[in-house]
Parts: sequence; C-alpha cells; structure tokens
Amino acid sequence: MSLTPILEETLIKRSQQKKRTSPLNYKERVFVLTKSKLTYYELRAEKRFRKGSVDLQRIRCVEIVKSSTTIIPCQNKYPFQVVHDSIMLYIFAPSNESRSVWVQNLKEEIRNNVQIAAKFHPQFWQEGEWLCCGQVDKLAPGCEGYNLFGDSKISRKPLPPVPGDESSTVSFCLDGAATVRHYQIKETNGSPKQFYLAEKYIFNSIPELIEYHKHNAAGLVSRLRHPVGDQTREAPKTAGFSYDKWEINPSELTFMKELGSGQFGVVRLGKWRAQHKVAIKTIRQGAMSEDDFIEEAKIMMNLSHRNLVQLYGVCTQQKPIYLVTEFMELGCLLNYLRQRRGTLGSQDLLGICHDVSQGMQHLEQNGFIHRDLAARNCLVNSSLVVKVSDFGMTRYVLDDQYWSSSGAKFPVKWSAPEVFNFCKYSSKSDVWSFGVLMWEVFTEGKMPFEHNQNHEVVMMVTQGHRLYRPQKAAPHIYSVMKTCWMEVTAESFTASLTLGAGVASELG
Repeated sequence: MSLTPILEETLIKRSQQKKRTSPLNYKERVFVLTKSKLTYYELRAEKRFRKGSVDLQRIRCVEIVKSSTTIIPCQNKYPFQVVHDSIMLYIFAPSNESRSVWVQNLKEEIRNNVQIAAKFHPQFWQEGEWLCCGQVDKLAPGCEGYNLFGDSKISRKPLPPVPGDESSTVSFCLDGAATVRHYQIKETNGSPKQFYLAEKYIFNSIPELIEYHKHNAAGLVSRLRHPVGDQTREAPKTAGFSYDKWEINPSELTFMKELGSGQFGVVRLGKWRAQHKVAIKTIRQGAMSEDDFIEEAKIMMNLSHRNLVQLYGVCTQQKPIYLVTEFMELGCLLNYLRQRRGTLGSQDLLGICHDVSQGMQHLEQNGFIHRDLAARNCLVNSSLVVKVSDFGMTRYVLDDQYWSSSGAKFPVKWSAPEVFNFCKYSSKSDVWSFGVLMWEVFTEGKMPFEHNQNHEVVMMVTQGHRLYRPQKAAPHIYSVMKTCWMEVTAESFTASLTLGAGVASELG
C-alpha cells in the first residue's frame, strides 16, 4: 500500500486523560496521513521521532469538535476528533480551512471501514464527563447522528494553504438532520471582482450574496435560514442541581414562555438562577396525589440516563407545586414527526425507536413502569436525541375519567389488553405500548386506529386485530412491532428486549 503522504502538517495533539484529576497537555506534532495510517511525530532539531500511529481501518469516526463554549488553552483553536477502538484522539488545527481538509480527507479514507459509528459526541470529554450530553461514562454511546460522507468533493491541496489561495465557505445544517453542507464562495475573473455560490447568481459583495440566499435556495440544497450562535448553557445533567438538594427555591426560577399544557398543568420554559434553561411543569391543584408523588420524585431524581428526561428538582413549599426538568429544545416527538413528515429516512426513524427503547430499558432495570408510553410523552433535544418523559406520572392521577375505558383521556389505543380489561400494568404492558410508539414513528405521527373509537379498539384488539404495517416499515421492522403486541408479550425490556435488541441490531 502506498506510503505517499496525502496530507502533512504541524498540528497540536491533546494528550489522553488517564485520570480525572490529571492535567491536559497540548503538544505540537507533525501529522502525516497516508492511505493506511495516521502517524504523528515529535520534531527535534529537524529530526522526526515517531510518537504514535493509528491504522485507518480501526477508525470509527472523524468529525469536528464543537467548542464554542470551551476555553482552548493552545494557539490552535479548531479541534477535530479521530475515534479509533475506544480512544478519542483530539487534534487542533490552526484554521477552519485546515481542519475541514483534514476531516474530509480522513472521512474519504475510512468510508469503507466496517466499524463506523452511528452516533458520536460533538463536544469534548473533559473533567470526567461529556460536555455535550453530561454522561460520565467515557464509553457512553454518542448523542448526535454521525455523517461519514461529509462533503461530496474532497480537497487534497497541501497544507497550510499558500498566501493568497485562501477561500471562504458557507456552511449550514440541514433541518431535521445532523448533516452539514459546505459551499465555496467563488470569485469572477473580471474587475471589480464579484462573488457567487451558483454560477447564475452573482453579487457585488459577500453580504449581498448571503442576504439573497437567506430567501432563495438558487442552486443550493436549501436556503440559508438562521445563523448559528452559541447555545445557552444547559442545566447540569446530574440528579438535581446539587448532590444533596432536591427542593428548589421558587425564587431562583424565572418563568418564560408557555411550552404547552397537559394532564397535570401548564409547562413553561424557564431559567434557574438566570443561567440554566429548564422546563417548569406546574401541577394543577387537584390533578394528582401530591404527597405520594413527592416521595416518588426523590427516587425519580436519581434516575439519570441519556434517553430519559432528567428531573432536576421540585418546588413543594407552596401551591401549586412545580417540577423542574431538563429543557428539550425541539419539543414533543409526535409534533417533531408530523412537522418533518417526508424528510426522515428509515435509519432516522429506527434511531428514534432505539433511543426510546434504551430509555425504557433503564426504567425497567430500576423498577419503574411508565404506564403511558407514546410519542406524545417523548421529547427531542437540539442534538436530535429522543428522551422518554412523564414516566410513572399516571399512578398519581385523581381524575377517575382517566381510568375509564370509555373516557376520552384513557390511552386505549396504546394499551395492552390486560390494561384496559383489568388495569394491570407491568413492563410487559410498556412493551406493548412501545410497539404502538414504533408504529407512530414509522407512520410519521399518525393516530393509531384513527378511524375507530376507543370501545371499538377494545373489541378489535381483544379479537386479535392489530395495527397494519406502515409503508416505511420493512417487514422485519413490522415483525418487531407484532412481537410487542403478542398476548403473552416479551418478558420485559431487560429480559428479552425483542424491541431494544432488535432495533439495535438494525442500527448495526
């Protein structure tokens, strides 16, 4: 295999963090990319000493590191990551152009690798946690979809670029997908120079070009919509705002816009101590057995999983009481599916199901039964991670109509026969509901049994009728749904995980 360098440049490498308390080191290294290896050298008196090498076949992910809120203590401010085996290699480039060329060339070389990550962590592992999702396990699954292919065109010019040869790019994320597109701003040969992204649309200045493409795609895959800015700092992902505190002082909360309302009351966007974005759920008086729920909330706060909406704390010293939870920017999964109908591929839909199954498995392992699993009770964050919400809340409802099989509020269409016949809940009945949620996902937000009333659904399901196969669900995906709807259903999310294991295997 050819050892001719594809790329060669002096970059900065961050040393691997072997202990939580160990300092991070940033060292200059000469990086060389060939068809088979990524090698880095220490340069001493113009002589190279090899310090490390990575076989390209072992690389699972190459991507930029989002670092807008992170202080980078070295002169190179453009980090990217190379994930191989279970190791994260962080490399810092001197410019965005340099980083882009390295990332795209590496992606080109590994595109046929067998072990490619489905998801990755877009921010750093630092001080014992992932800054993007707050997980404290270094080997925790990624929290954002990984796009291996990146740009369709690969630039192989030597680095760094020669003076006067620099070019500008316009980059944007496609709506509803963790995909970035880059377009080079080109110049005309005449004088004065003019600028364009697509040849038919030429402008006297770059600001004019940007302003035009905000309103017209004109040769791009999408118009430019909203400029990307720093995201507001998220609340801590630990259970509660401190390890020994679960009661939050309501004076520390700022109430902002209303996000929606439900069975228990109104949900508002808010801030805790004017810094952390949170969701604040007002529990309407008389809607639930508050004393019982408050005791349960102490336990629920100890549940921490990337696919469960985190409960941070409660305000119980006044009426009504508040629940303070993680804020999920993209809102309800059901609305998310409906708003993006026609834009989500089978792998996207399968990834949603996988996220939900992982959250539900964690609930079952900790002795929790959801009792009302449905797309409306799952939320989506800005990284497109789906999380299960409102688990166990129905136990504390005081409204008798909720439990009536003929009442409008009872979720008959998501319920197992033993639930609507005997009010018997278990992890098995949650598995049934998960099958219906899969059906919602693969129909992109349709109502189950949309032409039937609840009492008709009870009779149909009892007689063995099941939901039809969605058009986007392949037969083997539909078979997972049908397994969830067996009268003697899977033992639990943990024991058999027909759903979780099946979905995971489809994701590879």
